[in-house]
Amino acid sequence: MRPYPFTAVVGMQDLRLALVLSAISPAIGGVLVRGEKGTAKSTMVRALAGLLPEVEVVEGCRFSCDPARPDPACPDGPHAGPAIRRPARLVELPVGAAEDRVIGSLNLERALAEGVTDYQPGLLAAAHRGLLYVDEVNLLHDHLVDTLLDAAAMGRATVEREGVSVSHAARFVLIGTMNPEEGELRPQLLDRFGLTVEVASSRDPEQRAEVVRRRLAYEADPDAFASKYDSEDAALAAEIEAAQQLLPSVGLADDALRQIAEVCASFDVDGMRADIVTARTAVAHAAWSGRAEVSTEDIRVAARLALPHRRRRNPFDAPGIDEEQLEQALRDAEPPEPPEPDDDGPGSGSDAPSEPSSGEAGDGGEQPAGGAGEPGEQRTGAGTPFRARVFRVAGVGEGERGRRSRAVTESGRTVGVQPPSVRAGKPHLVATLQAAAPHQSGRGRSGPGLVLRKGDLRYARREGNEGNLVLFCVDASGSMGAKARMREVKAAVLSLLLDAYQRRDKVGLVTFRAGAAELALPPTISVEAAATRLDALPTGGRTPLAEGLLEAARVLRIEQLRDPRRRPLLVVVTDGRATSGPDAVRRSQAAAGLLTEVTSVVMDCETGRMRLGLAAELAEHLGGEHVPLGEVAADSLAGAVKSRLGRAA
Repeated sequence: MRPYPFTAVVGMQDLRLALVLSAISPAIGGVLVRGEKGTAKSTMVRALAGLLPEVEVVEGCRFSCDPARPDPACPDGPHAGPAIRRPARLVELPVGAAEDRVIGSLNLERALAEGVTDYQPGLLAAAHRGLLYVDEVNLLHDHLVDTLLDAAAMGRATVEREGVSVSHAARFVLIGTMNPEEGELRPQLLDRFGLTVEVASSRDPEQRAEVVRRRLAYEADPDAFASKYDSEDAALAAEIEAAQQLLPSVGLADDALRQIAEVCASFDVDGMRADIVTARTAVAHAAWSGRAEVSTEDIRVAARLALPHRRRRNPFDAPGIDEEQLEQALRDAEPPEPPEPDDDGPGSGSDAPSEPSSGEAGDGGEQPAGGAGEPGEQRTGAGTPFRARVFRVAGVGEGERGRRSRAVTESGRTVGVQPPSVRAGKPHLVATLQAAAPHQSGRGRSGPGLVLRKGDLRYARREGNEGNLVLFCVDASGSMGAKARMREVKAAVLSLLLDAYQRRDKVGLVTFRAGAAELALPPTISVEAAATRLDALPTGGRTPLAEGLLEAARVLRIEQLRDPRRRPLLVVVTDGRATSGPDAVRRSQAAAGLLTEVTSVVMDCETGRMRLGLAAELAEHLGGEHVPLGEVAADSLAGAVKSRLGRAA
């Protein structure tokens, strides 16, 4: 079945251009495509491979060496075979891929027994001189993303195992797609992608109807549908190849370089990567447009694609770029045109604002829908997020890789050796030698190397860090409704969420008020969605404490099934009052009994001279720690969580 044609995709002009420019100049550093599900991100990426020119490779080389410039360090070299042509490859990297599958692996048994380097190439080798596609790149483990981006930047992949090192060329166009609702990339990783594009489904009924019409036609007869676009795809492929040929001769004058520097400086981006990527993109756009020199229009297009994800100061900032600021920066740096005798006036093209990118996210998206609400309901915004202190869950877990608590992981420092029956992680060389050495005489060893058996192999037990789940259960009833108090609670939750985002934790929020409890924030690392929902959290009504604890127990139970290795911490923020429903206090105590196996902290928000001490009683029923607070201060909340877990450790 033929893939969906690239030119058959409706709309998506920004994404189309970014992919084409990256294909023309792989040195740009690839494309990160951000957008909601169902917006043809994967369809366009998979279709792009069919537009790329064929590559000439050395026959039999597993690393796709160019016959004209073979890699001197190629593990399959030196090359003397004939050259063949083949289509450019699209290699897809699964989210759950192991490190050895990505960068390749060394056969330790052959290295010890025969003294040879037996290297099996991975996905990076397969993608050399082609495309490497990672769907849901934001869900990929950080160390794998680091490996991919390092290889994309350096053009080489290196594998080192127990003193043996193998390196090979790995130049590819890296394309990642992600849904921001499922979590963000760390800023350090985000910056490493050359270009970024925000995509969204069209709101035009005619365009949406055309999308459905074409998709149904393709599913009914893929080959017949694709054949209708053969000429358009072929024409686009020829244009890409022509731009690739023109690219080395495109000039980048000093005036254009100053414009690029002015634009990047005006957006206050960190480092010099933005300037370099913008320059490369502008050169590629000039080649795509058939120009021999970079123009202001090329710089304008390049800045729109290279800067939006670099101007974000923290994950709460909305992506996008200020068009007026961009135009002003271009005008400020544009060199004056020399006067000419019969000049009718300045040209009209270079400074005119163009249509905004269809994929820009704007200044924060839609606001939550309003409504009359309930009597006495209030809405209080969050205070300014702060840098939360580090907290860790006690003991050693076995959770997903993160940057928080101690855990047994696949990478990290070696703390022991796994028994022979446990084939996990990387082989432990010394332990393997110790296991095999006593048996060499009995196995008839007569030459160099060791006679190994499978039972000799030992595997390293490694300890690193895991991510955790911090679930807040917040009383949003009328007794908690003081604006200053709720503002500090929200600021604390947002601050810990920001810290969790950086450390790969999950954070969730359960609220209870007005007779019911709800999951206001499902466990997530998506800080943008969290900021929006928390900012709109209302307060008011009676205090259904039992319902809040029952909802917290339900959420933790589901998360235990969904993510059994992620250890939780429950933080209950309340004054301890239970005023909703019959037998409110007794039902609250019973609900607390369901959570005694979970590490918990009760933040006491009771104020005033006459205090009932109900939050302290709740902490006893939970088996957790009671932290009395005169007010719910953000720094006190975050510090108390850290203090509780630090003492448990």
